[in-house]
Amino acid sequence: MIQHPNSTRVVVTGVGVVSPIGNDYSAFADNLLSGTSGAAPISLFDAEKFPTRFACEVKDFNPTDFMDTKLSKRMDRFTHLGIVASDQAIKDAKNLEGVAKERTAVIWSSGIGGLGFFEQEIGAHYSGDGTPRFNPFFIPKMIVDIAAGYISMRHGYRGPNYSPVAACASSTIAVIDAFHLIKLGKVDAVVCGGSDATITRGGIGGFSAMRALSRRNDDYKTASRPYDQDRDGFVMGEGGAALIVESLESAQQRGANVLCEIVGTGMSADAYHLTAPHPDGEGAKAVMNLAIKEAGISPEDVDYINVHGTSTPVGDLAELAAIDDIWSGRSSNTLISSTKSMTGHLLGAAGALEALALMVSMQQSTVPPTINVSKPDPNLPEELDIVFDKARPKEVTYALSNTFGFGGHNASVLLKKFD
Repeated sequence: MIQHPNSTRVVVTGVGVVSPIGNDYSAFADNLLSGTSGAAPISLFDAEKFPTRFACEVKDFNPTDFMDTKLSKRMDRFTHLGIVASDQAIKDAKNLEGVAKERTAVIWSSGIGGLGFFEQEIGAHYSGDGTPRFNPFFIPKMIVDIAAGYISMRHGYRGPNYSPVAACASSTIAVIDAFHLIKLGKVDAVVCGGSDATITRGGIGGFSAMRALSRRNDDYKTASRPYDQDRDGFVMGEGGAALIVESLESAQQRGANVLCEIVGTGMSADAYHLTAPHPDGEGAKAVMNLAIKEAGISPEDVDYINVHGTSTPVGDLAELAAIDDIWSGRSSNTLISSTKSMTGHLLGAAGALEALALMVSMQQSTVPPTINVSKPDPNLPEELDIVFDKARPKEVTYALSNTFGFGGHNASVLLKKFD
């Protein structure tokens, strides 16, 4: 067993992704840097009567390509996505060969869990005569923690196994928890990340009722437009993203390929409103400052911030105000973009997916763009350098990702290019 002092360095040794712009890391990276939109008319259900009829779906995905039909039928789509993304990451990390199964954890998050199957079962019940005829897998297919359980059973990992739920900050917190478990010496490696599959009648209908979704049905490719003057809400996405987080000592002992290092984390609560961010961005400022402090750097050392930036009128500006406050007078080195302009909003899976976007920026020395902005909001802070339209070349050593969720949950993770 490897001993872990507090000075333990924590690294990423594998990644996997199933997303609206690519079903593996290579395709995701290529489409991210080329500014590809994942938006299209909804095909997963008949959305004709819904105010929003488009989303960023995962395309060309059949779970039975990765598991047998019997097992597939026992899972909701969010679990399918999580299984495939985590399988990719484990393979990328040389199958975690040499790491003891009891020292390997699974921390897998979801914002909502098995919403699609929940709707199916409840709908069937209420359209019937009231006689209960529920599927025996109703509860196991629905609950948020079941994807973590399946990943653990699929690979025999017997370390800690659970699912943090913090709305859209969920998978960032999964990465943060993995970081802490390794720092504490509880485990040597963690399969972490998240998946969500909420392009369903309830998901689209519920967020539409809140007027949170864009309604640009005739211009869906450009509907996700963070920081545009005419933005009118976010575009729902779906998918799964996985990272293998490991102690550097463990990675080096088994000859793993180190992709980057996790050097800073932050979590906070707004304690302000059910769905709206704090108007002064206090919670957002807190998590960014915590991550920067833990990394032992200054704000101007951060080369790239992948912002939460969902394309909502209030949230986008609140986050930028928080960044502007921290970086005031020293932001010239730091580039900013929102990759949700391409992927849509993956809810609980967004943080893990955007951690991969940070890694793409480091590996390719290029910051991905915020697409679809034709009229920048005149209220954008003037000092901040937002990458619009096309990717921009830049050497990225430190990169920060922000995620914020309903309930006032805030989380940031800071990655460093490995040297």
